[in-house]
Amino acid sequence: MTGDYIDKYLSEVIEITKKIDKNIIIKAVNILNETRDKKGRLFILGVGGSASNASHAVNDFRKIAGIESYTPIDNVSELTARVNDDGWDSTFVNWLRGSRLNKDDCIMIFSVGGGNEEKKISVNLVNASKYGKEIGCNIIGIVGRDGGYTAKVSDACVIIPTVNNETVTPHTEAFQAVIWHLLVSHPLIKTNEMKWESVK
Repeated sequence: MTGDYIDKYLSEVIEITKKIDKNIIIKAVNILNETRDKKGRLFILGVGGSASNASHAVNDFRKIAGIESYTPIDNVSELTARVNDDGWDSTFVNWLRGSRLNKDDCIMIFSVGGGNEEKKISVNLVNASKYGKEIGCNIIGIVGRDGGYTAKVSDACVIIPTVNNETVTPHTEAFQAVIWHLLVSHPLIKTNEMKWESVK
């Protein structure tokens, strides 16, 4: 039974890899390249497991891609103060205001569902996206559902295909890492050598 699940899960990984829209990834590469050329900043947003991914990705985009990048997740004091004082739903949008988001910047959203205002799911991501559209900056998403708010408003949204309704969350959060590592190591994005690739 255990072996059967492992085989099924890994076969799903292969299936997802084959189904991802590569043209959207190319679009994301071009947006990131343009953001860096304009000296814009990259703001990465996510909650739950996607929050942890956001923190990791900030490191990679700064260190490997040379793009000035930030996430509200990395400052626990500010994050919790905003939650306490203003409420969870406005946390990210108020942080973006405090960061003086401008049209040359880019928002990247990691999320399983992408946010849904009606169902009150990840409303903080929805509000941040709305603000980004108001300002006129680009939005990139890496999400697991095509019906969420992120997929609807992003300039480039990589949808992680659903191949099994029982494993949407683990596959989406795992593939967020696959996609952002693809982006930072892409020849048009990478500006600095990675440590183990440079060790002879």
